[in-house]
Amino acid sequence: MDKREQFYKKLKKKLKKDTAFPAKYLFKFIVPASEEKIIQVEDIFDFTGAVITKTSSKTGKYVSLSILVVMNKADDIIVKYMEAEKVEGIISL
Repeated sequence: MDKREQFYKKLKKKLKKDTAFPAKYLFKFIVPASEEKIIQVEDIFDFTGAVITKTSSKTGKYVSLSILVVMNKADDIIVKYMEAEKVEGIISL
């Protein structure tokens, strides 16, 4: 099992233990300040009722995205993280 799989397995266990679903969940990502990258992340949460807050870094090279959305189960959260991994240059916090 690689580190990525271990991370998601551990996250799922923690979410199931600590969270009563459905629950509001805050995703935080940092992406290069490219409109294309920002749109890619926003599209992952399209039609979910997510509230997305964008903040540019001081240098303007990066954008922080805070996404608050109601999730129905731990697996749904992990799916969103896996979809976000496909955005080049993204950092999940």
